[in-house]
Amino acid sequence: MTAPAAPAADPPSAPAAETAAGRPPTRRRRYLWLLAGGGLSLFAVHTDLDVALAAWLYPMFLLPFARTGRPVATMAWIWAVGVAGVVFWMWRADVTSPPLLAIAVALGTAQAVPFLLDRLIASRLATRSVLLSTLVFPVAKVATEFAQTSLSPIGSIIGVLGTTQHGTLPLVQVASVTGVYGVSFLVAWAAAVGARVLADGRPRRAVLPSAAVCAGVLGCVLLAGGARLALAPTAEDTVRTAAITLSEAGYEEKLSPAFEEYGSLEEIVGADPEQVRRDFAPINQELLDATVREAEAGAELVVWSESAGFALEEHRDDLLDRVREVARDHGVHVEVGMSVYIDAAPYMRNQAVLITPEGETAWTYDKAHPIPVLEPYDAGSGETPFHDAPFGRLATAICYDVDFPATLRQAAAGGADIVLLPSNEWDGIKRMHMEKAVFRTVEGGFSLVRPVGRGISTVVDPHGRTLAAGDYFASGGASVVAEVPVARTATVYGAVGDLFAWSCVAALAAAAALAAAPVGRRRR
Repeated sequence: MTAPAAPAADPPSAPAAETAAGRPPTRRRRYLWLLAGGGLSLFAVHTDLDVALAAWLYPMFLLPFARTGRPVATMAWIWAVGVAGVVFWMWRADVTSPPLLAIAVALGTAQAVPFLLDRLIASRLATRSVLLSTLVFPVAKVATEFAQTSLSPIGSIIGVLGTTQHGTLPLVQVASVTGVYGVSFLVAWAAAVGARVLADGRPRRAVLPSAAVCAGVLGCVLLAGGARLALAPTAEDTVRTAAITLSEAGYEEKLSPAFEEYGSLEEIVGADPEQVRRDFAPINQELLDATVREAEAGAELVVWSESAGFALEEHRDDLLDRVREVARDHGVHVEVGMSVYIDAAPYMRNQAVLITPEGETAWTYDKAHPIPVLEPYDAGSGETPFHDAPFGRLATAICYDVDFPATLRQAAAGGADIVLLPSNEWDGIKRMHMEKAVFRTVEGGFSLVRPVGRGISTVVDPHGRTLAAGDYFASGGASVVAEVPVARTATVYGAVGDLFAWSCVAALAAAAALAAAPVGRRRR
């Protein structure tokens, strides 16, 4: 007779499982991981100092730290790294008002959540499958980003790992299927595999199959993305488009002096209406003159930047009537970005109004996502308007709306060929916001015309390639003109939306359930 087999031991706790195949990491080694990961994370929050490679590396160092040591102290350090990254982003973006800094605490918490979920789930799954354990962090990262983008007023302006890869267009093309979250997933997955090797928590030969699968998937995505760019047909139908802003000289000599007379929105609506009209007249005239100039040069579509024109509500139609006259005389579509001051709180509306060559109003759109704290006025409905022009189908949104993928996805679902995105920014966010907009074009398969006051105006094609750009501060606010492709490119993301993100949410729930289930007893 043989002795009965000993029952298998219960699965080890997370920290023990992480080091079961090797010696536990020393305290010095753990804090070197924290220092390296924390330092690199500052260059992967999407600022003007970003290094794309840092986004692949910093989780590789932070994950081994997060998986070991005492849970409360470890996660407190991870949370501190997240908060530091948000504060660093705010400093570089020049948004350091106290109310906004308070938001850093909540955003720092969101950055820590994927590391916490990885600690709780990945090590338990590793006893079943190393490959499955490496997938916990990427699905947790995508689920957290999706929740923040969908449920918070912050959107995707910060905290989305994938946007740091804006410069690698073959990789960005996966967003046409998965949205930006697919890029986040791939970057986080590669980091999770690298973390396994770095920590040496399991023999490297156990990690090699997972690394091979990850590398194979990443290679296929890059090849497919490169092929998508290389095989994209040359646009046959284009429309000459001009993106115009108030000039830098106009800003300093017309806009600033006009607003020096008023200390608040209430003072504007409470002042003598004719005086307000006279104060705003030079600003509006410069924009009208620029519209005429570009129309005479051959533009069929002219787009003003966000809040470029100004009018009291009682004078709004007077300004639009002048635009109608220009549109009829020159046979041009004109989208007017304007601030309209109203008598009741919050005293302002941020609108985009499209005027057709017949002088008709094709749409009036109110900004759907005012910036928290900085723009205390009422949001619009968020319903994307459409207009079928002779050269193609148009849609619109305004500035910060671009940080909410669901808002721009309506344009793709509605078959828009060109999306107009009047914007108004400042030096601290101009480059970062320009780079994020690239993902919306790839996701939706439309061209994007984006005139930006005090920022970088761009025209981008459906594959994320910049056709024209102009820095307001370098050009003095000169118009940006381009032949814009009209034919849209159908995308999977435009049809199915955030199916990939929801799949990651479901996968995270399944991983948590699998990790909680007891491991079946085995005979030796």
